[in-house]
Amino acid sequence: MAASGDEAAAMESISKASVPPTALNLTAEPEHKREAATNDATENQKAKRPSNNNDGGVETAEEATEPAEPDINELCRDMFDKMSVFLQGELTATCEDYKLLENMNKLTSLKYMEMKDISINISRNLQDLNQKYASLQPYLDQINQIEEQVTALEQAAYKLDTYSKKLEAKYRLLEPFARARL
Repeated sequence: MAASGDEAAAMESISKASVPPTALNLTAEPEHKREAATNDATENQKAKRPSNNNDGGVETAEEATEPAEPDINELCRDMFDKMSVFLQGELTATCEDYKLLENMNKLTSLKYMEMKDISINISRNLQDLNQKYASLQPYLDQINQIEEQVTALEQAAYKLDTYSKKLEAKYRLLEPFARARL
C-alpha cells in the first residue's frame, strides 16, 4: 500500500532526520535485559541515598555528577585486542580439532589397509585350500571305494567264519562214526 503525498513527505522527513548518538542503543543485550539492569541500577541508587527524613516529607538533593567519558578509541582498541585473542583461540582450537580428525582418519585408513591385506591373504589361503581339496578328491574317492570293499570283505569273512563253525560242528558229530568205520 503506497503512502499519500502528505504521509510520504512525513516519512521522508523522519528517515532523513539525524538521530543523536546517545539515542542509539549499541549493546548486544536484548532490550528486556537492559531495562532490568537500569531498573536495578536506579533501585540501588535509591537504596544508597541517605535517608535524612527527619521532618517527614523533605528529601535532600544530591550533587549530580556525570561519569567520566572513557576514551572511545582506547575502548575500541581494547575490544579489538580481546576479540582478536578470542578469535585466535577459537581458530587455534578449530585447527587442533582438524589436526586430530586428520590423524584419526590416517590411523583409520591404515587400519583398513591392514584389514584389507589380511582379507586378501585369507582369500588366497582359501583358494589354495580349495585347490588342494580338489587335487585330493580322487584319493578321497579311492579311500571311500576301499572302505566299501573292506566292509564287503568283512561281511564275507563273517559268513566264512560262521560257515566254518557249522562245518566244524558237523565234523565233530560225524567223527565218531568215521572212526568206527575204520
